[in-house]
Amino acid sequence: MWKVTVNKDTCEGCGECVEVCPVDVYELVDGKAEPVNAEECLGCESCVEVCETGSITVEEV
Repeated sequence: MWKVTVNKDTCEGCGECVEVCPVDVYELVDGKAEPVNAEECLGCESCVEVCETGSITVEEV
């Protein structure tokens, strides 16, 4: 299981995480990334890699 966290203070709402996630964990909500389907996370960290502001963390729990 994976814990997905988005820092709303640094997220710029570019949507790269939404595009790259293979299981649709993210949606843009009020201009920021929101892990609406975090339970689907595979832990691949593609979102972490594409996030230019370093706003996303994926931790194994």
